Amino acid sequence: ALLSNIMAILLQSLCARLAIASGRDLAQACRDAFPRWVSVPLWLFAEAAIIATDLAEVIGTAIGINLLFGIPLEIGIFITAADVFLILWLQNKGFRWIEAFIIALLGVIAACFLVQIAMADPDWGAVIRGYAPTTEIVTNPDMLYLALGIIGATVMPHNLYLHSGIVQTRAFGIDPAGKREALRHATWDSTIALMLALLVNSSILILAAATFNTSGNTEIVEIDKAHALLSPLLGSGIAPALFGIALLCCGLNATVTATMSGQIVMEGFIAFRISPVMRRLITRVVAIVPAISVILLYGSQETGQLLILSQVILSFQLPFAIVPLVMFTASRAKMGDLVAPRWLTFLCALVALTIISLNVNLLWSFATSAL
Repeated sequence: ALLSNIMAILLQSLCARLAIASGRDLAQACRDAFPRWVSVPLWLFAEAAIIATDLAEVIGTAIGINLLFGIPLEIGIFITAADVFLILWLQNKGFRWIEAFIIALLGVIAACFLVQIAMADPDWGAVIRGYAPTTEIVTNPDMLYLALGIIGATVMPHNLYLHSGIVQTRAFGIDPAGKREALRHATWDSTIALMLALLVNSSILILAAATFNTSGNTEIVEIDKAHALLSPLLGSGIAPALFGIALLCCGLNATVTATMSGQIVMEGFIAFRISPVMRRLITRVVAIVPAISVILLYGSQETGQLLILSQVILSFQLPFAIVPLVMFTASRAKMGDLVAPRWLTFLCALVALTIISLNVNLLWSFATSAL
């Protein structure tokens, strides 16, 4: 989780640099630089990542609705399509309202988990040591699978396109000094937001370890089981409600960002624009199909595995966004004086190679185990 967050901070800084220096978001830059036989597949990969993200939102929001109101997942999945009205309302209000809404949701999520962690009272020394990665992630295919899911869920390919588009909504001077100041502010903005995301991600892991692992409940892999055991293990009836509220807020938060990135990706790659509401409905319908299929064929207990799979798919899509991003920001012809320093290009190239290597390692592990 910590390494994923560092990766995201480095890559988001490149996105801001690209947007401010070239005046183009990542999708537009790909369309400008590559022939259609390259840019169209990149667009399709980006759309696949957005659909995978939406699939996670569908499942997570439906589980949150189920935990809070007792509505079955089969019905909750279709209720999630109503978030199109939320998108419409926010779009009419303007971008600053969208930002405020996302910040408010993140605050609610963080507060819910912090209260639960205070109840769990973890071993903070073990928490700090837990941030250090272990070599077993590479050697154990099951751990690698989960690690790639965490990388995909943290870095998120569609967020790279989104951030490079959002930065251009800011007002900044077009002179070199104004651009450098804008880059500094944008980098700080994204870094603070990602540190808050790390706080939330860490809170989930710390809560699980302090509540379930220490009590011997090491087989808890489904969200509904975790929800049911929070109250007896933490000794408070409010803990499960906070868990459900946080889950619901996560789904709503991702809904807004996925819709915005979908617009940027479609307009940037193929110069095609449709209304955000229509875009949202199409993406949501595509995401609902696998979710409802898994529930009907295998039961609601398998939705957790589908949730993890959707995030692993994001990890496999990441190189198709990261490699062009590193290429563009390392080019002085495109970036001018704001070309990325060599140390930053090296670190981001290392991130790309690491993710590609882990993806190949996972595929190889599955291939050899299947033989």
